[in-house]
Amino acid sequence: MSYADDFKNKRITVLGLGLLGRGVGDVEFLATCGAEIVVTDKKTEAELAESVEKLKQYPNVRFKLGGHDAEDFKHCDMVLKAAGVPLDSPEIAAARAAGIPVMMSTALFAKYAIATGAKIVGVTGTRGKTTVAYMIYHCLKNGSKTALLGGNVRGVSTLAMLPNVTVGTVCVLELDSWQLQGFGDLKISPHIAVCTNLMPDHQNYYKSMDEYFSDKANIFRFQKVGDVLVVGGEIADRIRAEQPPLDPIIPDPIPSDWKLKIVGEHNRENASFANAALQALGLSDDEIKAGLESFEGVEGRLQFVREINGVKIYNDNNATTPEATIAALKALQESGGKSQETRIILIVGGSDKGLGLTALAEEINRSCKHLVFLAGTGTEAFLLAHGSSLLPQKSGPFDSLERAAKEALGRSEKGDTVLFSPAFASFGMFKNEYDRNDQFLELVRTTGGVA
Repeated sequence: MSYADDFKNKRITVLGLGLLGRGVGDVEFLATCGAEIVVTDKKTEAELAESVEKLKQYPNVRFKLGGHDAEDFKHCDMVLKAAGVPLDSPEIAAARAAGIPVMMSTALFAKYAIATGAKIVGVTGTRGKTTVAYMIYHCLKNGSKTALLGGNVRGVSTLAMLPNVTVGTVCVLELDSWQLQGFGDLKISPHIAVCTNLMPDHQNYYKSMDEYFSDKANIFRFQKVGDVLVVGGEIADRIRAEQPPLDPIIPDPIPSDWKLKIVGEHNRENASFANAALQALGLSDDEIKAGLESFEGVEGRLQFVREINGVKIYNDNNATTPEATIAALKALQESGGKSQETRIILIVGGSDKGLGLTALAEEINRSCKHLVFLAGTGTEAFLLAHGSSLLPQKSGPFDSLERAAKEALGRSEKGDTVLFSPAFASFGMFKNEYDRNDQFLELVRTTGGVA
């Protein structure tokens, strides 16, 4: 039976629509398959107006917004849970008590793609997973392989890619800890699993690092003989302690004569993960080298945007942990070479995630010329704990990104670098992290903005 037959006339409750486009794409796909869908979200119709408007054309889609009705989770054939909805929510409890299966979009895609004969490559880790996933996908496409990119990708419904899957398609999936909950429920893991590292993150969601790691571990927990597990050296022992079905492979560094367009030792490490996965997929060294050397990076990840009056501007919006911002600072210092110190003006700050900040404070003092703070609970915690020991040259906190960006460029001189690398989440001042990214790029790129 095909996926379309499985979904036709089924009553599906979609828990969490959101504004990022993935939920809308899931609902559109299921609606075209003939499912009867109830979309429910704590946000109101006004708050979700953009998403709701796209779905009003489907007569088999109904909305229950501004809250949830427990009955919608007891009288359906399946609940499709959005990433980030807590597993201990009353709605999930109601569904499970009624014997209703709770699924997640990306895992459901993987289940049907595997049945079709596709090869699944999954990439997770606290840092680097996006870059590694995009590297792998770029090299596959560069080598004329049939490949799809999904998972934690902005605006893309992974489930809606199912019609494009054929025998032999390589599906590269960036998988965060929440999406991997769905793999655990279905007891499946990717054929090729990459786990880059494990650092404190999402401690405002998880009760402990063990709980966070447990979700991540679904990437290898159900692998089979013939599959491949690639892991970072720092996490190898912890993964071995979980007794995975396969012995993990720690990738070798890429050859020193491979010249990447993206800066930083952390990106050479990212390339080593991609290299190992691509070798497992049968690509030659020449194909991999050509692909990695032509890879230009991912938007929002230490992305060079432009130069204004001799000042280079980088967008590292997706650095939402202290470790990610530390990596960006080190990479820019390395790129300056031994003979030239890079003078960095850092825009930093946002919402607290309950993470340690001491190492970030130390790296800022080593690498930065000036600090510009965005307002937020994380900024408050940072200043409370380390304000007296941070650089004397600091401004803010500012309650708008425009004001912060203008301050940063106003403080800059020819030869300086302005780095936007928040180190914190985006709650409060922005709709989401993508809104923060778009605002910064718009400000920097338009002549009417901070320039």
